[in-house]
Amino acid sequence: MTIGIIISTYNNPRWLEKTLWSYLFQERQADEIIIADDGSGEETRHLIERMQKVLPIKHVWHEDQGFRKTVILNKALCAATADYLIFTDQDCVARTDFIRTHEHYAEQGYILSGGYFKLPMSVSEALTQDDIRSGRAFRLRWLLAKGLRRSFKCTKLVQRRWFTVLMNHVTPTRATWNGMNSSGWRSDILAVGGFDQRMQYGGEDREMGERLFNNGIRAKQIRYSAIVLHLDHSRPYVNQEAWERNNAIRCETRRKKLTFTPYGITLTPEQDK
Repeated sequence: MTIGIIISTYNNPRWLEKTLWSYLFQERQADEIIIADDGSGEETRHLIERMQKVLPIKHVWHEDQGFRKTVILNKALCAATADYLIFTDQDCVARTDFIRTHEHYAEQGYILSGGYFKLPMSVSEALTQDDIRSGRAFRLRWLLAKGLRRSFKCTKLVQRRWFTVLMNHVTPTRATWNGMNSSGWRSDILAVGGFDQRMQYGGEDREMGERLFNNGIRAKQIRYSAIVLHLDHSRPYVNQEAWERNNAIRCETRRKKLTFTPYGITLTPEQDK
């Protein structure tokens, strides 16, 4: 099968560059990488043009009209050609086995729900290309030496297969569609209409996953097997009104067991304005 990566971004070229570095060193290379750009400026465009020389990147962009992540993700979906798609964000640095792990667990009728490990700002800023290439950025001893505080969440960085399989099985966290590390078959995602374009920040990714579940797709938990490092950042786009509106849409999806959204990738050009 062919595998594509869809990376959402908005005006954070420093973090996007670190994320793209991680795809230079994958054990299994992506067949296509699509940047879903929610209106970034020239600095991001220049970065992508530079990285297109070494990675198979498509740049899908629209004008900045506020938080429209679901809209640009649907446009990226329409530009994708790969059989299987991994979704992630501009602030998620992938371990070298990331694509290979998603490929290993991919199965018809399933989505995969991966994990992330949050880095403090000091480590996020200091992370270099060689830290990513060598894999030391994912080693607990190295991170602790850089000032990371030890916690139970550090178990996500253990790279012993028996341990990750066990933890995937016993974790109480449900396997859901999360935008920073999830994957599925392009045909399954298109069948439910992609992302609901009415939604802003707050559960917009999970709502699509809930439609997938309603449509008979099941989920595998790989949060200890497929890991990204989440770079620290602020969230100025968070607002209570959007949360409440999104929650109402999700409640309707669950209550009515909806399998398709008319507010997704089937929108006409007039509706899409």
